[in-house]
Amino acid sequence: MENSIVNIIIVGTGGQGVILASEIICDIALECGFDTKKSEIHGMAQRGGMVSSHVRYGKQVSSPIMIKGTADILLSFELAEAARWIPYLKKEGRVVTSTQKIVPPIVSTGIAKYPEHVNDVLNEHSSNPIMVDALSIATELGNPRLVNTILLGIISNMLDLPEDSWRSVVSRRVPPKFKDLNMKAFDKGRLIS
Repeated sequence: MENSIVNIIIVGTGGQGVILASEIICDIALECGFDTKKSEIHGMAQRGGMVSSHVRYGKQVSSPIMIKGTADILLSFELAEAARWIPYLKKEGRVVTSTQKIVPPIVSTGIAKYPEHVNDVLNEHSSNPIMVDALSIATELGNPRLVNTILLGIISNMLDLPEDSWRSVVSRRVPPKFKDLNMKAFDKGRLIS
């Protein structure tokens, strides 16, 4: 990244691994000697509500919160959440999102509608969004909860952080019994660009 502070916003719904993904990125940045700040909002996460995390790292970072229009990367685990948080992306920023749609209860009851034309919104605000069916890839690997690790693999190619640091931190932060599976998911993600 050209700027001195790298801004990443990670969004999704409760249980998708947003917080774990932000912790992994922070650990890697810290290991590489960067000043690192993180902020997270859980909302109604335990009931499938929105979860967001701001991750910022660089030589010196004064605040954990980024302002709209400054995110280098918008990493989303759910399609509508990518569209909801697009105002945080800077003009030349990148979007990486799973194409998974998680319909909230307010939509199921007919009170609201799931946003239409999300792909158009993402294409309009990002020059080359990466929209991947990470849930299908995770399911093929044997665990639908691997979406976050697949998406981390994708953004690992975009950030100037060493691959061996990514591997080390992912291995350390995931439950030991799922370590090998998570490393396969990370490798699958690194093949997507």
